[in-house]
Amino acid sequence: MSHTVLSDDFFASLDSSMLELERARTLPPACYTDPAFFEFEKEAVFAHEWLCVGREDWAAKPGDYFTTQVVGEPLVIVRGHDGVLRALSAVCQHRAMLVAEGRGRAGTLVCPYHKWTYALDGRLMGAPDMDRSCNFSAADVRLPPLKLEIWLGFVFVNFDAEAAPLAPRLSSIAQVVAHWDLASAQGPTPGKGERYACNWKIMLENNNDGYHANKLHKGPLHDFVPSELARFPELPADTGGYYRFNGTLHRDASFNPTQKALMPIFPGLTEEERGRVMFANAPPSLSLGFTCDLIMYFILRPDGPESHEMDFGLLFAPGAMEQPGFEQKLAAIQQTMAAITVQDIHVDTAVQLGLRSRYAARGRYSWQEGAQLQLNRWLAPRYQAGWARMKRTAKALAPA
Repeated sequence: MSHTVLSDDFFASLDSSMLELERARTLPPACYTDPAFFEFEKEAVFAHEWLCVGREDWAAKPGDYFTTQVVGEPLVIVRGHDGVLRALSAVCQHRAMLVAEGRGRAGTLVCPYHKWTYALDGRLMGAPDMDRSCNFSAADVRLPPLKLEIWLGFVFVNFDAEAAPLAPRLSSIAQVVAHWDLASAQGPTPGKGERYACNWKIMLENNNDGYHANKLHKGPLHDFVPSELARFPELPADTGGYYRFNGTLHRDASFNPTQKALMPIFPGLTEEERGRVMFANAPPSLSLGFTCDLIMYFILRPDGPESHEMDFGLLFAPGAMEQPGFEQKLAAIQQTMAAITVQDIHVDTAVQLGLRSRYAARGRYSWQEGAQLQLNRWLAPRYQAGWARMKRTAKALAPA
């Protein structure tokens, strides 16, 4: 598709994706495939929204760090000697080598190329053999910082220094997940994220789609979560996310071969919460799934119009990992989730292929796809506001 996809008519057409569910249409295929649109999206959404990058306990002690990439930006999340967790660009300000890769613990961040050395707060501490460079002062150089906020144990960053705080926008979600005590939940640290050949929105939509549960996943691993028991609560317009409930066919259901909880039940859950699963989302980067004994989290990191990386992890009630048989129970859960994931990934990548087709249509929604409308109503206004900003900037820069 040509760059003319970025037009007033295109962005006006997004209004039809925000109508009531009985009338709404899916987003245009170009939102999932077009390179020019992805470049626009990076500025309109990812440059200004809070982006989840991991869990706070991935860098629990002074000197601990982990790295990630979001829309092509290499970042390092590091716990300083003062105990403060910071988000910094991982790009050395000399020749753009990365000052950190993977995860670990360090007293300083050292560029392996020329040994420029940075303090854990980003200040340049040493730059060998720069004494002959005119007007060079190490005091003027630092790794660029990003805004950072912790929400229920998850680390969020924002490229926009003027961004409003995240927590107030997610207060409605924090209330509904409160009994899982996310900040205290524990789980194995995930390995390196996987890369998937589909747009990030396809993955996020699928994670929260109640419509496909008993169709794509028909069988003993998923049938205890019937699509017809999906519910999509209305939320305040300023909420920075959304969620859905899905009733289960029996109490204390969970994703494993037994369909029943294998791990300790989260102690604060009500009887109502033990009779359903829940999916909560803080777009554009964090998706959560809750059963009575586990929490699934998906951290999405787009790297192109038709691909993204994703970190997937599991959290359990405090103390669960120390109980006898934890590893064996975890293996049973992971085996079940792997089987479900194979089905989901096949669909996600095939949908990406279909969206490239000249015959790809703007479809209609079932009542069981309320989460898709919630995402549209979060996303489309940001697209439209981004387009308005882009036009204002272009007008301001135009010759008089």
